[in-house]
Amino acid sequence: MKVAKFGGTSLASAEQFRKVGAIIASDPQRRIVVVSAPGKRHKADTKVTDMLIACADRQLAFGSAEVEVRAVAERYAEIARGLSLSEAIADVVTADLNARLAGDKSHRSRFVDTLKAAGEDNCAKLFAEYLRSLGLEASYVSPREAGLLVSAEFGNAQVLPESYAHLHALRDRPGITVFPGFFGYSKAGDVVTFPRGGSDITGSIVAAGVRAELYENFTDVDSVFVASPNIVEHPCAILEITYREMRELSYAGFSVFHEEALEPAVRANIPVCIKNTNNPAAPGTMILPERVLAAGPVTGIASDTGFCSLYLSKYLMNREVGFGRRLLQILEEEGLSFEHCPSGIDNISVILREKHFDTAREARVLERIRRELAVDDVTVERDLALVMIVGEGMRHTVGIAARATAALARGGVNIEMINQGSSEVSMMFGVKAADAARAVRALYGEFFLRPPKG
Repeated sequence: MKVAKFGGTSLASAEQFRKVGAIIASDPQRRIVVVSAPGKRHKADTKVTDMLIACADRQLAFGSAEVEVRAVAERYAEIARGLSLSEAIADVVTADLNARLAGDKSHRSRFVDTLKAAGEDNCAKLFAEYLRSLGLEASYVSPREAGLLVSAEFGNAQVLPESYAHLHALRDRPGITVFPGFFGYSKAGDVVTFPRGGSDITGSIVAAGVRAELYENFTDVDSVFVASPNIVEHPCAILEITYREMRELSYAGFSVFHEEALEPAVRANIPVCIKNTNNPAAPGTMILPERVLAAGPVTGIASDTGFCSLYLSKYLMNREVGFGRRLLQILEEEGLSFEHCPSGIDNISVILREKHFDTAREARVLERIRRELAVDDVTVERDLALVMIVGEGMRHTVGIAARATAALARGGVNIEMINQGSSEVSMMFGVKAADAARAVRALYGEFFLRPPKG
């Protein structure tokens, strides 16, 4: 059995629906299909999920969202027309949205989650109808019916362990099961969504639940590339990558696969294949527990902006028992999680997501650090980017740091900070956000374009 997940671009139009239908029909092992909401049909278009958020905001602000409801319903009707299906889907979507809009509005996040989930839910119903029109046995299944239970963290759901046993029953369903991505249900019966990109998470959870032989994640690229094509022209493709490498790269800015989506598949030891809906014959990228280290030491390069650094210095900090704990306790009490924490004898840096560290919170944190930790100096540096090189082969290769820093120097990039992961499969560089793209290109040139020495 295979679980196949299709993203928003794969389901944006009738033409894309046909491609997905052909992919499902071509392989009888693809018995469970997880779908996203329709995405953009072109660059200037709006994703259905964004339309639904606007719908919820309009309802909360003005008590009515008729224009927004019609616009969403028309997106589904347009797809149905293009597939020669009944346009009654527009009435179904309109009734569904109006029922959601009439729900309890006392909890804003809960209300918005209920509206956001309508994109995937209605897309799954429409796609199941389309598969039946092709003569295939297909049925829509709700996450509620399937028992996908999640934490009551609206917009940031975590799957509950008992869900996997519930989902296993999907193996016994006849024909093709079409399952909406992006959301589950709390134990209280509320709709709760995963983070954006959460249909990847749903697909991985379902694959783990049914113990699939393969989880296929269809998107709009032939494979995962060693660097972003938006930064590097025609980067090399990655044919095989380990779970650990992919997790590191996803965290550091790879947008092909949601960073939380691998965990369920990893725990169940299920291989994942990234494939292209528009070119299904391409082999794609296999994400595996282990792989043969045949290529160079670096597998990929990723970058992400939106970070800041909290820098502290204090003479003989290293001899002060409990200093690190008290620092992190201050951050915890301010509701802050940290990304990295490199340190020296008399200094320590804490890397934070800039969006969580507003000026008011910064003032409170700095005041507490000065008062409670009696530091010699504390400063904040904003507008940072993290650039990461990742590769299982780095552990067995001498001179990776020297090559990377030399490449950055040749590229005119100043390194604000350097940190190697304890697993030794990643090395992170903090640079100014304005230098991030130049840093990626410099590292790509060093590890993928320069001929190996010797």
